[in-house]
Amino acid sequence: MLYAFLISLAVLALLSIVFEEITHLNKAKTTLFFGCISWITLFMAAGDPSHEKIVEHQLNENLLEIATLWLFLMSTMTFVAYLNAKGMIQILVQKLFPQRVSVRMLMLQVALFSLVLSAICDNVTATLVSLGLLTSFKLDKQIRRRMAVLIIFAVNSGGVALITGDVTTLMIFLGGHVGMSELLMLFVPAAISVMLLAVLFSLKAEGEVSTSPITQQVGAVDVLIAVIFFSTIVMTMALNILFGIPPVLTFLTGLSVMFLVGHTTRSDKEELQILEYIRQVEYDTLLFFLGILLLVGMLKEIGTLDLLAQVYAQYDPNISNFIAGIGSALLDNVPLTAALLKAEPVLNTPEWLGLTYAVGVGGSLLVIGSAAGIIAMSKVKELTFVSYLKYVPALSLCYTVGYGLTLFLAYHLYN
Repeated sequence: MLYAFLISLAVLALLSIVFEEITHLNKAKTTLFFGCISWITLFMAAGDPSHEKIVEHQLNENLLEIATLWLFLMSTMTFVAYLNAKGMIQILVQKLFPQRVSVRMLMLQVALFSLVLSAICDNVTATLVSLGLLTSFKLDKQIRRRMAVLIIFAVNSGGVALITGDVTTLMIFLGGHVGMSELLMLFVPAAISVMLLAVLFSLKAEGEVSTSPITQQVGAVDVLIAVIFFSTIVMTMALNILFGIPPVLTFLTGLSVMFLVGHTTRSDKEELQILEYIRQVEYDTLLFFLGILLLVGMLKEIGTLDLLAQVYAQYDPNISNFIAGIGSALLDNVPLTAALLKAEPVLNTPEWLGLTYAVGVGGSLLVIGSAAGIIAMSKVKELTFVSYLKYVPALSLCYTVGYGLTLFLAYHLYN
């Protein structure tokens, strides 16, 4: 009875997201409400102090994961908000993209940019920078929404090929199941599936777009902060690989350097203006993450993810991996992958690569299935849970093609 009630809360949270446009209830607030109620229910059902301590320990573990993600998001989003306000992202667009370009060509270029960027830095940063590019072009609502969907798929696809791009890839790599050179092979099916989606989306895209002209002046300190941002990305990867330093710690260090630079190069009034960019961070995005992760944490604690791991073991690994990818669109792929790794399935190298691709890219099938999707839904007003559903057939096709290519190449190279 308790488990049925808790699962119903997760379903209600999902429905509140689906029907947000009808109820006009902010999805960040509803998911946070249901997430909090689910944990309160766990405490009330504990029964005795010893079980209450267990639930408290589980909640603290869950909150630690959430706090890490929150701080990381806050750091990244503050950098991007500042650079976007100062016109630095528009300058990047003008350097990389022609001033006037066809919508079809823009889709291909944005897809490639997001794919490569997400392979070398985290999904959150890649999504924010890629979405920042869209603000530099004068796009109609439908094209902007289509571009946002393309960015979500490209960011999730690019992240599977390197341990710096996706947490699930890193987890499988650290488990000793795949090597670095084997992971690099995933970039081929990932790139092909992303380009296929870009072509499908561009079939009905007509006309040309131009970049918005930059009117503000860019100061030396703005360039310096841009350098600090990209240096932080590089150092995040390097320090994580060499010394195992958590990315959030490096990014917070980079953010502190940004503030120190602001303090030494600006007057007090100008420094306050720099610090004000923190207030531009979309806290709805952070609240939405908090609610979603509380619910996923609750499902993990009541054994729902372990049950999925048991079902996984009963079928052919290639089919189970494909379904696991689809499942990651409903459940966070990190705890899902952790549950699968805990089950210790006996897989060969092609099957591990298939799982890596599936849990990395499968979250793109629903807008709430990945960090990239949640960020995009908060940043692009035209993108909602319901409007995203119309792109599911194309996304499913490209996911299937990418997964099929992964197995084809893996079995030919490593079996």
